[in-house]
Amino acid sequence: MENSGGIQGNITAGLAGRYAVALFDLARESNQIDAVAKSLATLKAGLADSADLTALTQSPVVGRADAAKAVAAVAKTLKLDSLTAKFLGVLAENRRLADLGGMIGAYEAIVAQHRGEVTAQVTSAHPLTAEQLKTLTANLKSRVGRDVTVATTVDPAILGGLVVQLGSQLIDGSIRTRLNSFAQAMKG
Repeated sequence: MENSGGIQGNITAGLAGRYAVALFDLARESNQIDAVAKSLATLKAGLADSADLTALTQSPVVGRADAAKAVAAVAKTLKLDSLTAKFLGVLAENRRLADLGGMIGAYEAIVAQHRGEVTAQVTSAHPLTAEQLKTLTANLKSRVGRDVTVATTVDPAILGGLVVQLGSQLIDGSIRTRLNSFAQAMKG
């Protein structure tokens, strides 16, 4: 298997990474990288929103043939591209649907690296507005000197501020961390 244009490291580690690399290679050869990425984003949203879809992918009691029929119906309903639909069929046949979430994440990372993008994992106490997200993305882009894709999560436990993971760099501007630092200073 080709190394997908020098993509290495943790992205391709493990089973999910190997499947994602294979899908990326096929998508690149057929000039469908964006179509597959869009279909996988739709599928990712479907997994997040539908307990039935999640159960289908996680259930060890669903047989190969039934899983293949079910994912074909899902692909048709969600209007996934043909390459992604075939990929789901292969996963069903190989009993690998349980690893789908990891494969989607690995594919997204491979595509970002292929495009020269960096992904920043941003955690906030409340959902960011479109304007806040735009400003944050611009600031991160100027900091690293290339395009940045921002993946957001909400964690009320940080109380306020942001926690940004950009590659190996962690920028923790959360109120929780500041309060903990203040508490430590008061003890000492």
